[in-house]
Amino acid sequence: MTGLRWGILATGGIATAFASDLRAAGLDLVAVGSRSQESADAFAARFGIPRAHGSYAGLAEDPDVDIIYVATPHPMHHEDARLALQNGKHVLVEKAFTVNRAEAEDLQSLAAEKGLLAMEAMWTRYLPHMIRVREIIAEGTLGEIRSVSAEHTQNLPTDPAHRLNDLALGGGALLDLGIYPISFIWDVLGEPVDITATGRLLETGADAEVATIMTHAGGVISTSLSSSRAAGPSAAVVLGTEARIEVGPFFLAPCAVRVIAPDGTVIEEFDGSMKDGEGRGMHYQALAAERAVAAGDTDGSQLALPTAESVAIMGTLDEVRRQIGVVYPSES
Repeated sequence: MTGLRWGILATGGIATAFASDLRAAGLDLVAVGSRSQESADAFAARFGIPRAHGSYAGLAEDPDVDIIYVATPHPMHHEDARLALQNGKHVLVEKAFTVNRAEAEDLQSLAAEKGLLAMEAMWTRYLPHMIRVREIIAEGTLGEIRSVSAEHTQNLPTDPAHRLNDLALGGGALLDLGIYPISFIWDVLGEPVDITATGRLLETGADAEVATIMTHAGGVISTSLSSSRAAGPSAAVVLGTEARIEVGPFFLAPCAVRVIAPDGTVIEEFDGSMKDGEGRGMHYQALAAERAVAAGDTDGSQLALPTAESVAIMGTLDEVRRQIGVVYPSES
């Protein structure tokens, strides 16, 4: 622990999960901010948080808070993270970082100007099983990597008014689900040199399914699939000439990693699941943020997901949306 004092901005489901893991990890959670005092008070009481603010501004201006976790819907990330940064707070912004690259670049620029950390809360990058995946690749066990595939599919609420189907709230499969496989592909292969995307849109204009085929340096091919209307295994595979890595059954959360030879022999099995009492695993990203601040890495260049890469990934999502015809109201 570096002694950073955490505040949480918003009190929804993802904020609840994050607060639970901060408490399980013994990190210093000191304040919460909500749009209503009643909601802030209830959240604070649930997690033993000493200060509850009935506005986001109140949290941002709290002198006893060092870093704020932004847990609002996607279109509010930019404004809410900006508020925190302008008040001298580091930010851990729930994925997707923003709704587009322009907003992400603005946060990166403001954080640099203030000497603060602006970090995307892509928790998967910091989980033990993903650390092992990167080690296996670096060790050369796979030989030459030829393809990466990843998917994230869930059967989510169909109500048109639900946040997940409301374009005004950044609804659709891409920002909630597709960000995971696309970020995984970036983690393994880096930036694509060519992107082809297709998708199916709902009556609300939000995307229900999105698939991508991308080409990377050396001609390596990646594929991704996200769907909010059907649940599949949500696994990921890195295919090499000497072996493959299978990550799953739910690759984005703590899970197992298997390294398998072409003849089917299991070379390695790594159990990255969480043990009883360890929480969900969201605290790993919080610890990474604390280490970055302690090391003076406020540009986030040494993170498992560098801030500059979060910005570039938003550019990839922009191109995917351009091809499938999705524009958020906040952009117009």
